[in-house]
Amino acid sequence: MKIPEAGAEVVPAPVPATPPAGRRERKRQQVRDQLYAAALHLFVAQGYEATTMDQIAETADVARATVFNHFSQKIGFLEEWGVRRRARVNEILGAQHAEDLPVGDRLHRYLKEMADLNVASRAETSVLMDASARYGRLLQDPSLEIELARIVDQGQQRTEIRADVDCEQAGQLLAASYFTTILRWIREEPAPFDLHQRLAGALGIILLGLLVGEAA
Repeated sequence: MKIPEAGAEVVPAPVPATPPAGRRERKRQQVRDQLYAAALHLFVAQGYEATTMDQIAETADVARATVFNHFSQKIGFLEEWGVRRRARVNEILGAQHAEDLPVGDRLHRYLKEMADLNVASRAETSVLMDASARYGRLLQDPSLEIELARIVDQGQQRTEIRADVDCEQAGQLLAASYFTTILRWIREEPAPFDLHQRLAGALGIILLGLLVGEAA
C-alpha cells in the first residue's frame, strides 16, 4: 500500500531566478509527513514491533536512506506523534483564546482536547501510547509536564495559584496523572471508563487537594 503525498506544495509567488529559501524545507516537510503517515498506518495495521524501517520506506515509496535521514530510529516516530498531538492541542486552544481563561478552566480545556484526540483515534492511541511506554521515553520525556507547568506558572502570576506551589512539580504531577490514566484506558476493550470524566476527575483532585479545610 502506498500512502499519498502529504499535501500539495504551495505555489510560490513570483520571485527572482533564485528559488525561494523555504522551498526546500517545504519539500522536506512533505517527505517527513509522508513517512510519518506511512509509519502510523503500519503501526496500527500490524503493530509497532512488527514494523520495520524497510516497510516504512516501501509504504511511503521512498528510499530506505530517506527514512533514516528524517528518523534515525523507529522510536523517533513515537516522539513525533507526541509532538504533533501537543502542537494540535495548542493550535486548538490558541484559536479559542484559551490563555484568557482562569487557570483551572484552561487546564480542563487542555486535557479535554487531549482526550478528544485520544477518543477519536483510539486504535492509534492504544498502539502508539503502549509502544511509547515500552520502547520510548514516555515517562522520562518532560515535554508535556513543561507545557502544563507553563500553564500553572501563568496562573500563579495571575494569583490564581498559591505562591508556594512549585510549578515544575505541579506540571510533573499533572503529566503523570494524564499518562497513567491513558495507559489504563488503553489496556482493555471496550474502554474501561469514560476518558473525559476520569481526566477531569483527576484534575479536580489535584486542583482542590484531598484534605478538608486545609491547604493542599
